[in-house]
Amino acid sequence: MAITASTTSLASVTLEVADPEAARRFYAAFGVDTHIRLRSSESHSTGFRGFTMALTVSRPATVDHFLGAAVDAGATVLKPAARSLWGYGGVVQAPDGTIWKAATPAKKDAGPATQEIDEIVLLLGVEDVKTSKRFYVGQGLTVARSFGGKYAEFAAGEAGPVKLALYKRRGLAKDLGLPADGTGSHRIVLGGTAGSFTDPDGFVWETATPRTTGRSTVTAST
Repeated sequence: MAITASTTSLASVTLEVADPEAARRFYAAFGVDTHIRLRSSESHSTGFRGFTMALTVSRPATVDHFLGAAVDAGATVLKPAARSLWGYGGVVQAPDGTIWKAATPAKKDAGPATQEIDEIVLLLGVEDVKTSKRFYVGQGLTVARSFGGKYAEFAAGEAGPVKLALYKRRGLAKDLGLPADGTGSHRIVLGGTAGSFTDPDGFVWETATPRTTGRSTVTAST
């Protein structure tokens, strides 16, 4: 059952990177630069940062297109693209450390590869999905889908291109082919249409500022 509340929504996703210009070139080559922002930061982080960015596309050939573009631009393959019970997908890690998954529910191609992205989902790995879901409902997000204590997805707002979802941290790490441990900064900042806050797992939200360009915004950390 959907819970209706609408005082805030995810308006932007900012990745904190050591070299914004190099990251900008990578994300432009990858084809996702219009969907994220970049911020210079030297915040310490080790291991799994607790989240992944996931691209949902229409067919396997498009999955291969995006993963191939990422690898050509310098990404590292964590899980080669392969068929699974749920479709077809693979996982790469960008040079800045951010993990990206590209997947499709289709197992066969119905046409050639395209550069179209059907949906971008920011998956936060959390210790307790039910607790985090209640927290975000309290902040005004609307639950679109929920599967007990395993997964929760919030409705996408009109303010931004990325949908927010919650997944058990260990389950998310396992899906990505990584150990679940990790320390330090998440190296991501979420922009909302309401005020600033920090969620139960340490993910930081700030009040989103308007974009001034259709390309990745590069800002200095404060």
